[in-house]
Amino acid sequence: MNNVIIDGLSFALPLFIMAIGGIYSERSGVTNLALEGLQGMGAFVGALVAYVLMRSMGTNSQVPYYMAMLFAIIGGMVYSLLHALLCVKFKANQVISGVVINILAMALTTFMTKAINRSVFGAPSDKFELGVSVRWTVPGLSKIPVLGAVFTNIYPFEVVIVVIAFIAWYLLYKTKFGMHVRACGDNPHAVDAAGIDVAKVRVKAVMMSGALSGLAGISFAYSISAKFSSGIYVGYGYLAIAGLIFGNWKILPTLGACLLFGFAKSGGYQIVQNLGMPSSYSDLVMILPYVVTLLLLMFFSKHNQAPRALGEIYDKGKR
Repeated sequence: MNNVIIDGLSFALPLFIMAIGGIYSERSGVTNLALEGLQGMGAFVGALVAYVLMRSMGTNSQVPYYMAMLFAIIGGMVYSLLHALLCVKFKANQVISGVVINILAMALTTFMTKAINRSVFGAPSDKFELGVSVRWTVPGLSKIPVLGAVFTNIYPFEVVIVVIAFIAWYLLYKTKFGMHVRACGDNPHAVDAAGIDVAKVRVKAVMMSGALSGLAGISFAYSISAKFSSGIYVGYGYLAIAGLIFGNWKILPTLGACLLFGFAKSGGYQIVQNLGMPSSYSDLVMILPYVVTLLLLMFFSKHNQAPRALGEIYDKGKR
């Protein structure tokens, strides 16, 4: 049971912070299917910085780890400007823009990883070795039956994500900026009439989604394989989108959905291990979160209420 909780949280929390990024974007009215690509590009930038620093500082230093998180946030944020530019400035179809950005990120990160390894580091590889992150255990609290697993073998990114998630919640629901974001997704014309620039609010919300997705991407890289490659994050962006839809575009219900996905994945893997089944069954278990997603959306999606202006291109001249 402890392993289910420990591994489930290390998967669910990056998924959750990426879903929060999607909530910001979509509550502002911009459909964001680009989470997959944003996390991939952010993870690439963070992993490259970590790899360079690790070669000079050694594998025992934790500085590359924290710099990887910082630069993954920056990389995801910068790359998200492309989605904001296409959707807000040029008024492109938001769904098509998201799909194109995902495909572009996959191709670019694969090409650049191979090219940089070959030309700079002299290694014909499509991966960046990141090393192993330290993990913390909280004395005392870790001894509590069942719940103690929450405080056992904690990745540093889990603490960072919890703190950032609380800040994101406060920003969205308790500040003027958050009110503007939510209003832009429901009635952008009213926001414009109040003298607020709808385009600027939406661009900031999309940038927020890029920053949080980049953090999620580098977190997955460290927790899943301690390596970066373009294939490690495939499907997780869409899983985060499913989580925020099931959470009705609200942060706390989305947390519940992501925890459910995380425990489904870790629980299935643990069952395979306990039964001594062949390793091929472990790969099959990876589909469990997606099966849970389908079931949840089948039974609950009809009760969801998306932001009223979600996906609508805002034209200031039309009222």
